Amino acid sequence: MPLVEMKDIHKYFGTVVALRGVDFKVDENEVVGLIGDNGAGKSTLIKILSGVFPPTKGEIYVKGQKIDPRRYSVREAHRLGIETVFQEQALGIKQSIWRNLFLGREPTDRLGFLKVVEARDETHKLMREVLRFRGGGVSPDASVRTLSGGERQGVAIGRAMYFEADLVILDEPTRALSVQEVQKVLNFIRELKRRGKSCVYISHTIANVYAVSDRFVILDRGKVVGEYKREEVSEPELNEILIELHESRAQEELQTDSF
Repeated sequence: MPLVEMKDIHKYFGTVVALRGVDFKVDENEVVGLIGDNGAGKSTLIKILSGVFPPTKGEIYVKGQKIDPRRYSVREAHRLGIETVFQEQALGIKQSIWRNLFLGREPTDRLGFLKVVEARDETHKLMREVLRFRGGGVSPDASVRTLSGGERQGVAIGRAMYFEADLVILDEPTRALSVQEVQKVLNFIRELKRRGKSCVYISHTIANVYAVSDRFVILDRGKVVGEYKREEVSEPELNEILIELHESRAQEELQTDSF
């Protein structure tokens, strides 16, 4: 049984068709690379899976349970073990690392008072044992603005890991990062896999996706046009498939414009 499964997903924004009949699944302890050009429908698909907005049509199952799209939300997705790290990271850069880690889900006692010491201790443990932050000056009280791009992504991913997400969705987590910082993020994904979790990894950089994914799903103009296990396709072959899709789309648009 898949961890999550989406069947015949359609999404319309007015007259714009973003998704048309998409079937998508993620198995337990699997990293799926979701790839395609801008406008392919990748972000729309994961926002539906994350509870940001409902599908126009289609079915969603989480751990075999059919989801009611009218009641599905980001909070419900969290309850079911689905956490998403969007491109924007949703971090408060002026706030401390520990406050960002527990943002909206702070530990409190029975009277509702914040357990600051517990939150700091848990953050320190996560930073050392999971995120591997080794800088001597980095503490739970450090401001997020003092962290590098890769470390900021690490905090966002670490938040998902701390709350025991079964599926972590990463939307372009390595955009605008240096090569060294990219490796940190890829290591975070490997750590998720090592801990038995699953991940959907969206990126335009095929080399990064290929390095950590077990399976690849290619979207184009709102449809799944290819699905490959890692052992079935090499990185150059995957690149070639995407180039051919891009050229095909450009040719069709040129023909449409000529009429």
